Amino acid sequence: MKISILGYSGAGKSTLARQLGELYNIPVLHLDTVQYKPDWQERERPEKEQIVADFLDKNTSWVIDGTYSGLHFKRRLEESDLIIMLLFNRFVCFGRVLKRYRSFKGSTRPDMADGCAEKLDREFARWVLFDGRTAKRREKFKRAALEFPEKTAVIKNKRQLKKFLKELPDHL
Repeated sequence: MKISILGYSGAGKSTLARQLGELYNIPVLHLDTVQYKPDWQERERPEKEQIVADFLDKNTSWVIDGTYSGLHFKRRLEESDLIIMLLFNRFVCFGRVLKRYRSFKGSTRPDMADGCAEKLDREFARWVLFDGRTAKRREKFKRAALEFPEKTAVIKNKRQLKKFLKELPDHL
């Protein structure tokens, strides 16, 4: 099973990826950990691309969370057996970001690179509420769902997510 999880910041992509990785006992790649080295140092693009390519080449089953269209986006979607899009509204996402910040303030979440302490600044708040929801990004999600309709689940709220998870097989 190969699963790609896309969606807005704060929608719960990493949490869902972790849950599915544990459920199916398959490796998980959080693209946020690929984006940054320890201490919020951004990796150069060739290095990021190589990490993702190696993960795709090495594993026959996987869960990858994150959109990052420059990191083998088309390949990930083509190879996926299931594409999950978490498209929760901006206020739900921001509430989840606040909750996450309170839980991990001053420490590093399991789905981030070492030394990348949880932070919530004006720039990230703006990203969650506005800049990460551009027409271009919405169109990217729409195109992906149209290109792979048979394997795409678009989830817009917690109720839909619970229903979706209930209907998933508990083993591969």
